[in-house]
Amino acid sequence: MRKEIMEWLKTIAIAVAIALVITNFIARPTLVKGYSMYPTLDQYDYLIINKIPYMIHEPERGDIVVFKSHLKTLEGKEKDLIKRIIGIPGDHIQVTGGKVFVNEKELVEPYINGDYTPGEVDAVVPEGMLFVMGDNRENSLDSRDERVGPVEKETLMGKAFVRLYPFNKIGLMDDK
Repeated sequence: MRKEIMEWLKTIAIAVAIALVITNFIARPTLVKGYSMYPTLDQYDYLIINKIPYMIHEPERGDIVVFKSHLKTLEGKEKDLIKRIIGIPGDHIQVTGGKVFVNEKELVEPYINGDYTPGEVDAVVPEGMLFVMGDNRENSLDSRDERVGPVEKETLMGKAFVRLYPFNKIGLMDDK
């Protein structure tokens, strides 16, 4: 009996160690709060974000990413935000007349809610930064707002990889 208990304890310890390695270095669960990424993501969607892609290559336009913002929660912690990358370093971003342009070319965005992007932007994305926006443009606090502004690449926590909940939407995230 004692030998069996020790085997169970070893198995549990190994499982906990593997889970800690995975959540700290490879993937991390996250819960979507809010509607800024609607219709791509809904409030309370449960996602796994992958930390590895940006160790291997640079972030790309269209990636859905989670990052630490300078905005604070009620408890005083920095908020994690989830948005779509619209511009990478050196890109000229313009939002005018309800349309988004990247390097003077209108962005085709079948993933957004509606067909209008409010605000006026005319900026070049600085080196080491990203320009991000939510898919629900009329209800998204993103790089168009000075409280968020361009996002430092170092604040990226990972790329949205898998949706685990709701169960009828389980699967890999298609961010393009």
